Amino acid sequence: MEVHVFRMSSVASPMPYSCAWDGPQTLVLAFFAPDFVLLPAPLERLRVAFPRSYLLGCSTGGGFIGPSVEDHSVAVAVMRFTSTRLCMAQAHVPSGPAASREAGESLGRALAAPDLKGVFVLSDGLNMSGSELVNGFNAALPSHVKVSGAMAADGERFKNTYTLVAGPGEPVRILDHQVGAVGFCGDSIRLTHGSGGGWSPFGLERCVTRSRGKIVFELDGKPALQLYKNYLGDQAHGLPATAMSFPLAILDKAVNKSEMLVRSVLGVNEEAQSLIFAGDIPEGSTVQLMHCHIDRLIEGAAGATDKLGKVAASPALTIAVSCVGRRMSMRERTEEGLEAILDALPEKTPLVGFFDYGELSPLSSGFCQFQNQTVALTLIQEG
Repeated sequence: MEVHVFRMSSVASPMPYSCAWDGPQTLVLAFFAPDFVLLPAPLERLRVAFPRSYLLGCSTGGGFIGPSVEDHSVAVAVMRFTSTRLCMAQAHVPSGPAASREAGESLGRALAAPDLKGVFVLSDGLNMSGSELVNGFNAALPSHVKVSGAMAADGERFKNTYTLVAGPGEPVRILDHQVGAVGFCGDSIRLTHGSGGGWSPFGLERCVTRSRGKIVFELDGKPALQLYKNYLGDQAHGLPATAMSFPLAILDKAVNKSEMLVRSVLGVNEEAQSLIFAGDIPEGSTVQLMHCHIDRLIEGAAGATDKLGKVAASPALTIAVSCVGRRMSMRERTEEGLEAILDALPEKTPLVGFFDYGELSPLSSGFCQFQNQTVALTLIQEG
């Protein structure tokens, strides 16, 4: 396995690796600023350079290579495998939880193979239910097949998100309502995962007295949006973006404290006085607001690396996906969280990733979980 990471900022950006890398055992990941949806020339150059490779990417809330975060570029990772076989599936999905679950099941079945070891997923971040997408994958695949990935982002705008999915010989198509997944097959592939949070519950525990999927209408019988506004005070003028710093914890869904479900607000409906979350919040759930201490968020990032276990110092790539809400809360200390991850990895292990609207990461049970406000790591090796 050979790995290289680089950044593209314009159509004139140099392409540091030749077409000798191109082929059906090469995966190109491209985490791009939303600007490139209207100015896709750099992404099209990737296809020209790698016409027979698999391309997978999405819009972000900022991409990074190592600890360096940029908002107007494309963070690219190229992996050329020696013996691992790649496969890809994609779907254009209508809005709604039922369609999201069906998409997960369909993609899982399409990728299923006796030697399938893992799947990496990138999805539209606003028009799909991350919870139901994950439920679909879990229903279609056995627990030994590890599923990870993320929901695309649009910075702090929360307007439109996009994915790029292209198999060998297929043109670049950057679309919304799209989910793509790449499967890793064979006995040589090694995939390990870890995730961490660092958020702290505060205030009263509350009951979700009325909800539908990822829309919460009432908490303790009171309008959910008004309750959030009361907590946010002056920050309520910046909704929904400011609510990213005050997610909800679902207390009665936690297998253990480290795997507590967290949900971020992605939108509000003034007329219905409701909150639109990134994932489902079942009616009757017990929830509690959360806030952050920056040092604990950094500790959470380091904790995600600890869960990878002992990492061999062979060629590897670490993909990190982290919630936009963490970046909004950490601001100028964002890079410290990425440095905490790098410090725990073997020297010269590349780190690439982006800020998203939701993370897909395996639980200790093996099955994937949809989460918000975490750092989720996927480490890929051969050998």
